[in-house]
Amino acid sequence: MNTSTTKAIPKPSFKEALLFWLKLGFISFGGPAGQIAIMHQFIVDQKKWVSDSKFLHALNYCMLLPGPEAQQLATYIGWLLHGVRGGLAAGILFVLPSVFILLGLSIVYVTFGTIPWVAALFYGLKPAVVAIVILALIKIGKKSLLTPFHYAIAALSFIGIFFFNIPFPYIILAAILVAIIGQKVYPSLFIQKKQEGKKTVNEAEYYLNSESVVAGTGFDGKRIIKQVFIALALWVAPFVLFYYLTQDFAFWKTLSLFFTQAALVTFGGAYAVLPYVAQVTVEKFEWLSNLQMIDGLALGETTPGPLIMVLAFVGFMAGFNQFNGSLLMGTVGLLTTTFFTFLPCFLFILVGAPIIEKTQSNANVKSILGIVTAAVVGVVLNLTVYFGQAVVFPQGIRAGVVDYFSLAWIILSFIAMYRFKIDMIPWIGISALAGLLHYFILS
Repeated sequence: MNTSTTKAIPKPSFKEALLFWLKLGFISFGGPAGQIAIMHQFIVDQKKWVSDSKFLHALNYCMLLPGPEAQQLATYIGWLLHGVRGGLAAGILFVLPSVFILLGLSIVYVTFGTIPWVAALFYGLKPAVVAIVILALIKIGKKSLLTPFHYAIAALSFIGIFFFNIPFPYIILAAILVAIIGQKVYPSLFIQKKQEGKKTVNEAEYYLNSESVVAGTGFDGKRIIKQVFIALALWVAPFVLFYYLTQDFAFWKTLSLFFTQAALVTFGGAYAVLPYVAQVTVEKFEWLSNLQMIDGLALGETTPGPLIMVLAFVGFMAGFNQFNGSLLMGTVGLLTTTFFTFLPCFLFILVGAPIIEKTQSNANVKSILGIVTAAVVGVVLNLTVYFGQAVVFPQGIRAGVVDYFSLAWIILSFIAMYRFKIDMIPWIGISALAGLLHYFILS
């Protein structure tokens, strides 16, 4: 508590960070809010590798990008700690476990169909995940909503996306516009924000803080050209392999181009792009059926990692169905989809993070990003409500059929983790066992 006794935090070893990124890949349930909460709890609160202000600065940038913001945040922080190799390790390990888990579940899905006891495990997990997301929303809101103006922006953001279905990119653009105009017309709004910022936190407690100078920051034209060239070479490589090693190059070309395009328009996370993906892959390409798309969404929601991994299931089903039930081609489809979905994420971070780091001391940029974060809180609230409705009202809210077990477990999970501070990781295991017990009692 007393800052006079504060000791400097040493730089974490690459091995120590690597073990955390690997662990995160297996426990990153709860969608982006839950995943960001896990990272914040460990990196900021427990280990003090990165200060809260630096963590939020990185998060603000990742929120502006297409693609899964939690995976990009992990890449960003990995880069902060250990450069390019740290960013690559963090970003790859964030998704790697979910790739193999989803591949296994996809093979089971097409081979054996649904397995009741597996569904029971995730039945108990889902309400716990809702509670985790609620906790994350509270935590992020406390750190981001510093003035009545921020609360108003968050409220308007929620109203816009929930009631009027305004696309996420428009909400972010509107937030940026409001921030720019507000700085010129009513600058006291932002001065107040600074005054109300939590300056009681001793930044010196952290290995990296707002005063830290990270190596390799700033604009470097040669570095950017080199990274873009490498990314383009990696993007072209699969096309070359498919051209020479497969008999149906047209299919693989279409799949690769489509998921590259999908990766570049995933503003607002997976829920924003899934309707578009479903429409094209089901109705135009006929890679899978409507029911299979819904099943894929369920698999994506019940595995660790970003929800955008649902696209990998679509790629699996595309390869599986295109090649007459070939598990090998389904696997190639899943891996190909994963590659093209996440390649742009690494490019955005490894090119952009060094430039963005130089803006942390820029008051105008910080003010704009602060407003963007407030708008994102409203968007996350919308996703929380959406997910909560799906769990508590599995047949749709209009049907009025309440899943009382799920409702009760959401409340119990919230109390356990918020009031009694039970760690979310063991609680996930407890919740899965509760779902299994519920299944055996009723079966």
